[in-house]
Amino acid sequence: MTTTRRSVLAGAAFAASFALSPAFAQAPTEIELFFPVPVDGQLARDMATMIKEFNETHPAIKATPVYTGSYDETLIKTRAAMKAGKPPAAAIMSANFLLDLKIEGEIQKLDDLVKADGKSNDEFMGQFFPALYGNAVIDRSVYGVPFHNSTPLLYINAEHFKEAGLDPENPPKTWEEFAEAAKKLTKREGDRVTRWGVMAPSNYDTGGWLLQALTYSNGGRWFNLDYAGEVYYDAPSTLGALTFWSDLVTKQKAHPPGVQAGGAVSAAFLSGQTSMMLQSTGSLTYIRSNAKFPYKVAFVPKNVRNQVPIGGASLVIPTGVEEARKKAAWTLITWMTAPEKSGWWSRATGYFAPNMKAYDLPDMKAFMAKNPDAQVAVDQLAFAKPWFATYKTVPVRKAIEDELQAVLSGKKSPKEALVAAQKTADEVMRPYVEQTALKLPTN
Repeated sequence: MTTTRRSVLAGAAFAASFALSPAFAQAPTEIELFFPVPVDGQLARDMATMIKEFNETHPAIKATPVYTGSYDETLIKTRAAMKAGKPPAAAIMSANFLLDLKIEGEIQKLDDLVKADGKSNDEFMGQFFPALYGNAVIDRSVYGVPFHNSTPLLYINAEHFKEAGLDPENPPKTWEEFAEAAKKLTKREGDRVTRWGVMAPSNYDTGGWLLQALTYSNGGRWFNLDYAGEVYYDAPSTLGALTFWSDLVTKQKAHPPGVQAGGAVSAAFLSGQTSMMLQSTGSLTYIRSNAKFPYKVAFVPKNVRNQVPIGGASLVIPTGVEEARKKAAWTLITWMTAPEKSGWWSRATGYFAPNMKAYDLPDMKAFMAKNPDAQVAVDQLAFAKPWFATYKTVPVRKAIEDELQAVLSGKKSPKEALVAAQKTADEVMRPYVEQTALKLPTN
């Protein structure tokens, strides 16, 4: 063999060993997932468990979960990362932010990724509960994939109900029954309340969501489903809803005055300081794991009809994510929202599983049989409508939440509060309204 021939073969052998060596294998595509923890429980730990399994089963991708605070904080941090030119490959975003993100050009359409998987948008979305479409599909394009979703529920302490002569197997179904039960359940020692009949969170994000639920149950509309520049804060149905909540504080004296934070409401329920609470189904696992007493969950009581808004979050891909990370993010998103993982996340957290096929799996069937309380949120989906979404969703939402807090703190009447909320919201949305207004030619 010639010297040249030996050199060629030796070089080829070295190149082959170089290519096969683990040290020189192609590095995995690294992606970040921004995620919030908006409710009670141990969602950060559960998310770490989920992503660890994903990385172990997808060696070509290395996903890193980044806890980003509340829904509002996640929006702020995602926008800051995008401005810095370093957007996360994926983010779990409050489902009602998607419309504003789409208007601002801050999230990508997912249609091409859906098509690459051999599906139409309708086929892809067909795996999820229809009530979720309104906060995921915009102008017939998919902008978000439902991940964890919720509805508000009524939680009741069964022992307190029996003690007050109420039937825990028949929770309040109407506003009238709800108010009467709240009065009976409230306990006092002189002027001091030792147990409230009911508590509901009125902090930012949750407060607006619950007031929307009461408005819906009062037969009203909260916003224009077809136009991003219109809300109905000063409508009679909204006034009725806010007045009802205010009356629980001022007339029935069965709800504490002032602003109530979501975590404090759940803590009060678990400690027996309140007999009922309106809270997200996303808190269900936390309540189930920590309640030392029998409890029940039920639909949000109605005045005119059973109807609640969807809550929770969708997975999105921000604008500016390049192709390789975009494809890796899509692999993560479809894995997280498939029936198996959708069901696992539901069982771990209390959110209902958006993927309908999750409920056909043996693990989920066994879980639902053992925990019938989880079925209530699923049943309530038949009466669920899209979550509030407009141009500048957060400041438009805060416009009414500021006024809700003022009413519950005794600083304003419901009527004057809603007039102020409408005025503020209209000012926030004015640029969009003017941009979309028909420009008539002048003579």
